[in-house]
Amino acid sequence: MSRRRNLIFGGSLVATMALLGMVRTGLEEMASTQMVQAPMFEVDPFWPKPLPNGWIYGTVIGVTIDAQDNVYIVHRGVGGAEAAADQDPPLAECCSSAPPVMQFDPEGNFIRGWGGPSETDEYVWPGSNHGLGVDQMGNIWIGGNSGGDSHVLKFSNEGQYLQTYGEPQQGRDSNSQTHFSQVADVEFDFAANEAYFSDGYGNRRVAVVDIETGEIKRFWGAYGNVPDDSYQYEGARQGGTGWSSDDYMEQQFRTPVHCAEPSNDGLVYVCDRPNNRVQVFTTMGEFVREAFFAPATLGDGAVWDIAFSPDAEQSWLYIADGKNARIRIVNRETMQEVSTIGTGGRYAGMFQAVHSIDTDSQGNIYVTETYEGRRVHKFVYKGIQSVPRHQGATWPSEGN
Repeated sequence: MSRRRNLIFGGSLVATMALLGMVRTGLEEMASTQMVQAPMFEVDPFWPKPLPNGWIYGTVIGVTIDAQDNVYIVHRGVGGAEAAADQDPPLAECCSSAPPVMQFDPEGNFIRGWGGPSETDEYVWPGSNHGLGVDQMGNIWIGGNSGGDSHVLKFSNEGQYLQTYGEPQQGRDSNSQTHFSQVADVEFDFAANEAYFSDGYGNRRVAVVDIETGEIKRFWGAYGNVPDDSYQYEGARQGGTGWSSDDYMEQQFRTPVHCAEPSNDGLVYVCDRPNNRVQVFTTMGEFVREAFFAPATLGDGAVWDIAFSPDAEQSWLYIADGKNARIRIVNRETMQEVSTIGTGGRYAGMFQAVHSIDTDSQGNIYVTETYEGRRVHKFVYKGIQSVPRHQGATWPSEGN
């Protein structure tokens, strides 16, 4: 009799678990099809146009837009069998590695490319170039995330070397006044004549420098704390090595600090990538608030880069989430996620590892992919519309 009761109980438990699973699946499907008012986008699968000279690019590690809506990317090149035409003698007709920095017009036409190590030792090219920014004069600033990349380079729009900020070949020191450590990205506050370095892969800080001189004017860590390179994160304190979702309130940035983006209203939005959070500060480094996105995400983390919508209020915040293969659309006032675009995959509008993001004056989104993605995508802004909670790959609808 007890065996029969056990069988009945076990069958009921299985049935209950199956029912709960069906309910959960149903709720997830309802969430994915729920309609909301949010920016709508369609991927442009034909942007950019084919490159000249049989060029291809490798991991596309940065993107930025200038005042004329020209698009700049920086990538890490290709080698070996991929760059067969670069061999001596050439192994095949295709292909050659494109120059590290490439500029396109808004229609996707290639304008120019340049960059790479100096032939005269005039400057130290990053061991692993990472991120770029364009200032009010059209100059291009480039960081790097290799061991000795403790500086930022500035070039003219045509690729002429102009200046080095920070001492190259230095180690980690999050309180240094003379050098950086693996700067992930560069952004600007032109009214204040300041550049913001997400400093970055070695250091644990936001560093603000004078645009003209490169002098470090101020810096800060998570919650506005003094950066502490000896800080042990929760996972390490528990005997592990990585992120622990049991403690979201880590008092230091977790490397990499992947972006630091000033807004029009005097705030700075910082990507604390593996801590899965955006922290917001005043321009003087006073902590204002924070928001978490997919907080249990492990590995590379969920907050890789951010960009603002181009309206004066910058109403929308777009977050590149490389680990979860999507772009999160966030109401900037409430810091609540409203919708997402993108999904995992290898076709247009799908991501392997969406890395960097920027917007142009028309509201279009440009994103790059690292690792095996090796692409730059353009998502065309279609206005505020009723869209699914998860918009997916956003392919153009039939008839468009």
